[in-house]
Amino acid sequence: MKTFILLTKLSPETSKQMKDREQLGRNWLEQVKAKCPEVKFISHYALLGRYDFLDIYEAPDEETAAKVSMISLSNGAFQSESLFAIPYKRFLELTEEIN
Repeated sequence: MKTFILLTKLSPETSKQMKDREQLGRNWLEQVKAKCPEVKFISHYALLGRYDFLDIYEAPDEETAAKVSMISLSNGAFQSESLFAIPYKRFLELTEEIN
């Protein structure tokens, strides 16, 4: 499994629905689990800054990560970005390979 970081910025309309935030988040998570059952979430964070949420998860490939981002976009996200994360130890091993 590969590790991915999902950064999500909600649309202005969705951001105004604070009282519905928990249910909206639950609906999103249920859709991800139904459409991408192989995805394993590691951590969820709310952010105060450029993005509203950061999720760390494992998925088998980039296409599955793309589906997670698309599910976010179809559920009120204005912007959704999935990044591939390399474990730091492996990153250091890669640097040794290019020296």
